[in-house]
Amino acid sequence: MTSTTSTSTDPLPSSDDAAAAVRAVNKRFEGLLTVRTKAIKGKGAWYWAHLEPILVPHPDTGLPKSVKLKCSLCDSLFSASNPSRTASEHLKRGTCSNFSSGLRPGSLPSPLPISSITPGSNRKRPSPATSPPSYQNHSSAMVESSRFEIGYNNNNNNNSLHNQHHQQQHLMLSGGKDDLCALAMFEDSVKKLKSPKTSPGPALSKDQVNSALDLLFDWFYETCGSVSLSMLEHRKFQAFLSQVGLPNNLRREISGERLDARFGEAKAESEARIRDAMFFQLASDGWKSGDWLNFDLCCSGGGESLVKFVVNLPNGSSVFQKAVFTGGVENSKYAEEVLWETVTAVTGSVQRCVGIVADKFKAKALRNLEVQYHWMVNTSCQLQGFASLIKDFNRELPLFRVVIESCLKVANFIDNESQMRSVFLKCRMQEMDCGGLIRVPSPKCDPLKNFGVVFPMLEDILSCARVIQMVVMEDGFKVMCMEDPLAREVAGIVQNEGFWNELEAVYSLEKLVRGMVQDVEVERPLIGRCLPLWEELRSKVKEWCGKYNIVGGPVEKIVEKRFRKNYHPAWAAAFILDPLYLIKDASGKYLPPYKCLTREQEKDVDKLLTRLASREEAHVVLMELMKWRSEGLDPLYAQAVQMKQRDPVTGKMKVANPLSSRLVWETCLTEFKSLGKIAVRLIFLHATSCGFKSNWSFMRKISANKHSRVALERAQKMIYIAAHAKLERRDFSSEEEKDAELFALSGSEDGMLADVYADAPLV
Repeated sequence: MTSTTSTSTDPLPSSDDAAAAVRAVNKRFEGLLTVRTKAIKGKGAWYWAHLEPILVPHPDTGLPKSVKLKCSLCDSLFSASNPSRTASEHLKRGTCSNFSSGLRPGSLPSPLPISSITPGSNRKRPSPATSPPSYQNHSSAMVESSRFEIGYNNNNNNNSLHNQHHQQQHLMLSGGKDDLCALAMFEDSVKKLKSPKTSPGPALSKDQVNSALDLLFDWFYETCGSVSLSMLEHRKFQAFLSQVGLPNNLRREISGERLDARFGEAKAESEARIRDAMFFQLASDGWKSGDWLNFDLCCSGGGESLVKFVVNLPNGSSVFQKAVFTGGVENSKYAEEVLWETVTAVTGSVQRCVGIVADKFKAKALRNLEVQYHWMVNTSCQLQGFASLIKDFNRELPLFRVVIESCLKVANFIDNESQMRSVFLKCRMQEMDCGGLIRVPSPKCDPLKNFGVVFPMLEDILSCARVIQMVVMEDGFKVMCMEDPLAREVAGIVQNEGFWNELEAVYSLEKLVRGMVQDVEVERPLIGRCLPLWEELRSKVKEWCGKYNIVGGPVEKIVEKRFRKNYHPAWAAAFILDPLYLIKDASGKYLPPYKCLTREQEKDVDKLLTRLASREEAHVVLMELMKWRSEGLDPLYAQAVQMKQRDPVTGKMKVANPLSSRLVWETCLTEFKSLGKIAVRLIFLHATSCGFKSNWSFMRKISANKHSRVALERAQKMIYIAAHAKLERRDFSSEEEKDAELFALSGSEDGMLADVYADAPLV
């Protein structure tokens, strides 16, 4: 390409002439940019990939003075009057030392640099009609380069030039367009052979590499199986490690010495905490197969479960102890043996274990251990109690049975009848902007025995009430009712206002109990809180009965029956001894809330305290209990214990210092020597057994390797490290719950995302 236009301007006395000269320079610059852009896209000369137009400013005014061509290989500047001549003299004749594609007469053409192919061009397979720009760039660059190279070697043979150029333009590789990727790899290999000493850039120091690997391994261990070992050998991850300068052979190292060292650190820290504490409680979670807190989980088919043991300490912290695979064994004697073996493994002095809380085997294993070791208080998990209450309603309350059977008929008819299914989907999309059928329980599950599998169906039917009513009003459905008795029955159910009221009542009661389960799971109350929790439940159930005109007798009977199954005398004793629940009387004293106990519960308090005390101190404990009942605690200290503050996360009022209840007995109530020793142990006990939640992928992976001693040992160490980290940062949720929360948060941004992707092409 040639040009006769001058590329420089001299300062002129006239401002108009100077402005015109600047415009001419800018126009020339923009024209060269346009030509270069087209050439890079494969529609121009090859040399524009190495020559870049730049503006040269005037030293005095700073305005554009001229246009130059800059060599991107050696940063040399040339006149922009004749780019073709500049390319021939600077690039072809070898003046540029960094240009490796130049040819000498009689030499063979060198392969095109790998940079001529756009990165990532092989991600999507092009359609037969058109090829991606990266392929076009590469092919055009090859054709242009070959054309000029042949022209240089055959200046006097125009026919030969025309024929060879024609052949290059129609060059076809045997493997089609996909061969360009292989060709790029081949060119890259040639480039490495021509420049074998090319340095990759500044390398990380040894300390930087070790620090980065430590962080990477800690992340891997603490994810508790969310990332599998095999993923470390994924080619993309391997490429990332190489890109940042880290070694990519990590699989052996991550399960070798580093794992042992990290496990040793966590184990030593946990044992030191346990040694410092005067007593502890053992929490055992996982005996009940399946996730009984997951109401959407279908019937679990049994199988083995992972039982986790956590040590609760008086300072409010928890320490992971171990995880055991039960192998599907549901035997009370076996559970008793495992529990006691764990207690003795934690400490040499078993008297330091003041209690056990577990999610199963309360009636047998836990009670047997209490009988054998009088100083222990063994209770069942409150989450288990409330979750079982929903099952009780499902089995024993006729209202649940009627609503479930009606909902099953409606849901199955809509989902299974093709005509009704299409109408339902259409109406649901129009009314609710969402699709999907009604979630019906699996035929393998008995909905009358497991309410957890029924709840999603009730939720769908209740949320789609208007849509379902529109479906039964369709003309097609009316015609179907004339011929099908089941359709008439479904229409009668949907058009009955009583059905919807009963469905809302059942759904509301389940949500009520489920909400309490979630609150217990978040707050993780101590056993002194158990009686107030059940009293709160009774009050809410009475309100529910009044709201939906339900006879309260049968419902309250079911609640009381479940309360008696879960009740432990320690609930009442901790409630009386905990200064958090002291009540101010008319005289201004803060006294234990005996008026909230029944006569039987008062007797339970005396019996339990007598059992927990030594034989010599039993009568002293009862005397001090009478003094505590009549005198209580100094009002100033009682108010300090009961001081509350608003939780910045939940917005609820919570106790400012939960440890004050125990500290008061150890520092201020020193006159109660015998009773105080029992009180500090009793009121610290936790009412829930869940320490943290494991993700299911990790449990399945460990279960698959249980037959290998080495693999199982490594798995146990990884579990320990992950659990230790979770308890350290008080993270009790699972990765699945966090993912659900993140997706829920991203749902609020759907509008913004829709705008962003509205004009995006479909791939």
